[in-house]
Amino acid sequence: QVQLGESGGGLVQAGGSLRLSCTTSGLTFSTYAMGWFRQAPGKERELVARRSWGGSVTQYAESVKGRFTISRDTAKNTVLLQMNSLIPEDTGVYYCAVGPSLARLDYWGQGTQVTVSS
Repeated sequence: QVQLGESGGGLVQAGGSLRLSCTTSGLTFSTYAMGWFRQAPGKERELVARRSWGGSVTQYAESVKGRFTISRDTAKNTVLLQMNSLIPEDTGVYYCAVGPSLARLDYWGQGTQVTVSS
């Protein structure tokens, strides 16, 4: 059974940083694509960043380019999202997702809340 668990969310002031982690278990494939999404109150879920296993394809939402970095820690089976220079518009529930390809991020975590105060 595939399980994903996010952590690292919280309350931070504008200009601050957070690092989100997503631990994975139960995956039947050794390499996978990964992504982070977020959903702000009253808005639809949107892509924040996604990355192929080797990193040859990495994509970011325009609103986070230059501030967020998606990466992985293979030894810990963890997907990371480093978020710097946070702004109130980054507030939302952040979800990680993994899957066999960028177009098939089939497995999702439960989400972690990020709140950025002004």
